[in-house]
Amino acid sequence: MAKVELKKPVVAEISENIKDAQAVVLVAYSGINVEQDTALRKELREAGVVYKVYKNTMMNFAFQGTDYEPLTKHLEGPNAIAISKTDATAPARIVAKYAKDVKALKLIAGVVEGGYYDEAGIKALAEVPSREILLGRLLGSMQSPIANFARVINQIAEKDA
Repeated sequence: MAKVELKKPVVAEISENIKDAQAVVLVAYSGINVEQDTALRKELREAGVVYKVYKNTMMNFAFQGTDYEPLTKHLEGPNAIAISKTDATAPARIVAKYAKDVKALKLIAGVVEGGYYDEAGIKALAEVPSREILLGRLLGSMQSPIANFARVINQIAEKDA
């Protein structure tokens, strides 16, 4: 079988993973130990993020002609790819959390909801809380004035009674 025939399934797998993805983030992982990598992969898996190491040439072929084509200029050295179809900030947020402790881990670039972000942009996106936390904050801020109003009305009713 020709080498090209062996590579087609890998390129197809990458293409299928990135299709309809909310976020695709390139990660430099050189120098990370097995224990750290296992912990990172576990947390990414729990968040619904696909994290795999592919050859740069395979990723290059898969990215051609897609929204992820700007990432091809970063395909040098050992890279991994983190892909999320549901949470746009999860890959960057989780990898950035581990990168604080593991200096070998580094966010390179990413495409989030169709927009290309360089290293600085991806790090800024990593600071955005998850959707659940943002919704909780929104509900808390909406509930606070109502609760305060109810307390004031209750105090007025007790004063008059």
